[in-house]
Amino acid sequence: MTHCARIVFQFRRLLTCINLLIFVLPSAIGGETSDKSESPDVVLVMLDDSGYTDFNVYGSEIDTPNIDNLAREGLRFTDCHAAAPNCSPSRAGMLTGRMPSRIGMYSYIPPKHPMHLLDEEITVAEILKGQGYATGHFGKWHLSQLEWDSSKQPQPRDQGFDHSLGTTNNSSPSHRNPNNFIRNGEAVGEIKGYSCQIVADEFISWSSKLDKNQPMLSVIWFNEPHSPIASPEHLVRKYMERNSGISKKKATYYANIENVDMAVGRILDHLSVLGRSQNCFFFLTSDNGGLNQWSNMGLRGRKSFVYEGGHREPGILKFPGRVSPGSISHEPISHLDLLPTICEITRSPLPEDRKLDGISISPLFSGKPIKRATPLFWFFYRVKPAAALRDGDWVILGYLDDPIKKHTHPLTTPDMPMIKSAEFEKFELYNLKANQRQDQDVSNSYPKKLNELSNKMKALHKEVVSDGPFWDLSKWKP
Repeated sequence: MTHCARIVFQFRRLLTCINLLIFVLPSAIGGETSDKSESPDVVLVMLDDSGYTDFNVYGSEIDTPNIDNLAREGLRFTDCHAAAPNCSPSRAGMLTGRMPSRIGMYSYIPPKHPMHLLDEEITVAEILKGQGYATGHFGKWHLSQLEWDSSKQPQPRDQGFDHSLGTTNNSSPSHRNPNNFIRNGEAVGEIKGYSCQIVADEFISWSSKLDKNQPMLSVIWFNEPHSPIASPEHLVRKYMERNSGISKKKATYYANIENVDMAVGRILDHLSVLGRSQNCFFFLTSDNGGLNQWSNMGLRGRKSFVYEGGHREPGILKFPGRVSPGSISHEPISHLDLLPTICEITRSPLPEDRKLDGISISPLFSGKPIKRATPLFWFFYRVKPAAALRDGDWVILGYLDDPIKKHTHPLTTPDMPMIKSAEFEKFELYNLKANQRQDQDVSNSYPKKLNELSNKMKALHKEVVSDGPFWDLSKWKP
């Protein structure tokens, strides 16, 4: 963030700390301790390219006992959405509570690309670090370059993380024995094992060294199941033997998800060993829709698309004492909601000098409704349709009058003026309660609703792309 923005934010942070001291001081003088539930641990777990139906509890035939048990012990969301239908924008939205295009994350970040999460953005890690939290990032980063020209792009430490072991993008050469992890700015070379277990090992090692009275924020972003996939052979054999006719590729994918489940189980067990599991906000999800049909069953679209299959995700929250075990919520939520929710439960200050698009979902913990000032909105200039806006059970999708028509995979020079100037020329309308598959466009049957939502979409889209920075891509070459 800019120098002035940091000064303003630090001042507000100081005022919050003073208010908290005023609140707890009388109890301290009387010999009592303050309620530790005011500073719960926060663990945010996210898979990479795992879709809505990759876990057994969401209808998959893959064995995911640890994740299924997490759902039994917590709150399962059936209408949880990523901030974007692809990786870098999705991660940026989760950390900031702001729509990715509003902060200039228009697509994934290719090698040596200038687009990155700007230092002036305020992340949940920066906020909680200011409240005395230990902060760690583990796994995929993909918000700036870690291996190249790192002095010019913000690193995890610049975005509020005390400790980081991660990869810029995917683990390489695959999930097995990766050689591209960076620990706190230093390359560590080849690490034996599988990426998800390496990430779990790092979290366990780091958290074991913390003062037991210091709360922690742990952002654990697995590389799995993004390609190139590698899975333990005994798990691959298990699915080959169990499922007659299954392809080796599919069995390897199933084994990949189960390997992640095993890593999640180790993380949960370690939290119990540390005595942190009973005062922990533990949220598990994925960054965008999957690439395979079995990952998005019953949904239209997949990764990159703004249909439901591109951004509807599994979402499971365990928060003992605040969330009833085995509960289910059908309320639409977004990864954008995590920052406001975490700020509320930790009594941390929200940034007040910028627009936040997410809201606190804490009312859902007790079954109460939430009300949004800003509709859920997804925008990806490269696909058709390019945007979706959610309003209750309704979702409208919009097509841009895009002069480029066919874009390259990375963001390039011609894309920027198009993103800033293109307008919507055609729409589709669906009622998700009646038609979750989105195969019945009812725009002709509901002209008033179409007009209402198309106007909302046009206005919000214009606001968001106007806020987003204009990247100079003239010197970048794919």
